[in-house]
Amino acid sequence: MKNSTFRCFFIYLFLTILAGCAGRQAPAPVVLLNSQVESGSEEYTASTYVVRPGDTLYAVAWFTGNDYRDIAEFNKISKPYTIFPGQELRLTAPIVKTPTRHKTTNKTTRSTHPTSQPLDKRSIDPPNPQAYVDRKENVKPQNVTSVKKPVTSVKKTSPKGFPDRVKTWMWPAEGEVVDTFSKAESGNKGIDIAGARGSNVVAAADGKVVYAGSALRGYGKLVIVKHTDTFLSAYAYNDSILVKEREWVYAGQKIATMGSSGTDSVKLHFEVRYRGKSLDPLRYLPKK
Repeated sequence: MKNSTFRCFFIYLFLTILAGCAGRQAPAPVVLLNSQVESGSEEYTASTYVVRPGDTLYAVAWFTGNDYRDIAEFNKISKPYTIFPGQELRLTAPIVKTPTRHKTTNKTTRSTHPTSQPLDKRSIDPPNPQAYVDRKENVKPQNVTSVKKPVTSVKKTSPKGFPDRVKTWMWPAEGEVVDTFSKAESGNKGIDIAGARGSNVVAAADGKVVYAGSALRGYGKLVIVKHTDTFLSAYAYNDSILVKEREWVYAGQKIATMGSSGTDSVKLHFEVRYRGKSLDPLRYLPKK
């Protein structure tokens, strides 16, 4: 009798636990917002960087998520931007100390005498009622043949600084994604998009071009756009570059043409970085 009672109790307990597990919902998927960073990302947050053998100023800027011109200015490095192993580079602007002003205790005394002599009312010329009036017979009629409208040209004003977040991301090129992001040390740090040579490469978001050239080994003709103080995007293997450094660009603007510089096939290598740390671009680009 006791055995049957215990057996029934355990069967009831087992069914209760099973029902609770079946009713539990799966956790909601984690979706990154435009400027939300994946948890656990190892971004570079130090204010200095110690140069290692083989480093270049361009590579340091790319690794730390900065503009190489800013680093050169902060450390008073001139072209050709030579750096040395063991050299400590500032990554932020130095603090400028403003001289303190001493308060003067000199007192000024008021004068009771007027600062100007009174004017004699009689020396002022009387108003001439005809001074600002043309007599009708003195005005000559003029024939108006045509009236030209004034030409006004509106210039786009450049932003004064970077926004707090990326408003929206868009695909930098059309084509098939042939390689995706990998967290492995020697893995792909972005995505590769295959396409036709000469096809458009556009800015994935609004920003400022901080690099345009081919000095970074393994990237071919490269364009780097800074979107916020922390977010960068890179466009590598280009056939031609259509923008200049320090130029502000908008999302969708053509900045390069697709090519195979630095690689063996025609494709765009696209990266997104936060404080120099590589992130998976597919977590930010809209779903196709």
